[in-house]
Amino acid sequence: MDPSRHASPREHASLRERKKARTRASLREHALRLFREQGYAATTVEQIAAAAEVSPSTFFRYFPTKEDVVLQDDMDVRMMEALECQPPELSPVAALRAGMKDVFASFGPQEMEFFRASTELTLTVPEVRARAMDEFARTIDQFAQAIAKRSGRSRKDMNVRVLAGAILGVIMSVTMPWSDFAAGEGSAEKIFDRIDEALAMLESGLPL
Repeated sequence: MDPSRHASPREHASLRERKKARTRASLREHALRLFREQGYAATTVEQIAAAAEVSPSTFFRYFPTKEDVVLQDDMDVRMMEALECQPPELSPVAALRAGMKDVFASFGPQEMEFFRASTELTLTVPEVRARAMDEFARTIDQFAQAIAKRSGRSRKDMNVRVLAGAILGVIMSVTMPWSDFAAGEGSAEKIFDRIDEALAMLESGLPL
């Protein structure tokens, strides 16, 4: 007997969400494996879908493009949740640094490997890198919304928007030397350390 037949509407919704999360995770896992084994360009959406035992149309319901299977994860959600949990007396940049450390500390070995692989692809595959550029406006909006919530200002406030843009710019400035990652020198730990060091400089007023 199927236990879901007697589940409440809320339980049905929860079951659907868990199934969707499993499918999404499976697609990402198989995609990253195939990219590693045969290269990004040689891997097709059809191959990824087949490995995850779903149809190509199902793939596109979860990820609009092949590039998005690399770029879209739950990192943004976890970052925003961690940021909201920081003490209100912390400045926005200090709260962001603390939130990043909390998220990084929560990574298991598999999540760390996913992060490393997706970061390397983002930094070394031109198609993924170009798609990532399209995501920057959305990322600034997310930072602005979080900063506005902590500061009691509007997310459209110029000071809020400028700080959000500065944070993203600082992160980009220390993660964009593609050659480091192409040479295999950019571990996940080094990426986080570099970002935290750069944000510390922003927090202290970017002294030279």
